Amino acid sequence: MAASMLKVAVGSRAYSSGIRDVLWKLGRLNHVAIAVPEMEKARSFYRDVLGAQVSEPVALAEHGVLTVFVELGNTKLELLEPLGPESPIRGFLQKHRDGGMHHICIEVDHLPDAIQQLRQRQIRTLSPEARIGAHGKPVIFLHPKDCGGVLVELEEA
Repeated sequence: MAASMLKVAVGSRAYSSGIRDVLWKLGRLNHVAIAVPEMEKARSFYRDVLGAQVSEPVALAEHGVLTVFVELGNTKLELLEPLGPESPIRGFLQKHRDGGMHHICIEVDHLPDAIQQLRQRQIRTLSPEARIGAHGKPVIFLHPKDCGGVLVELEEA
């Protein structure tokens, strides 16, 4: 009896947003960002060892990072290497010398409404306003202390 109840409990999942009157919709996972201490070594691993399509590096001076995107079919990895002494990735790599997961990026259909409603729910952002991200679209980062310890980037779809 317990085994069949367990199957039912594991096999049946109900999802709901829990937010009434939402003015915006949560979309797909756009990418998972990984901070890397050596971009060429990381590019080589994903391209030559795993066989993934890997972009050329692009410097985003306004964000203090060198970026590379790794195509995974249904999503992407974003490899981040610090660019300059003020890079936010430099601080991350000082704590995690080998690199590691930095943030996740989730698409939303209307970023201004998402920001407004999340702030009303006491979710802090790391900047007062959205900025243009690596894909040329508006983005904002949510404070990890308000997101279960995960740095979440929201991107306009």
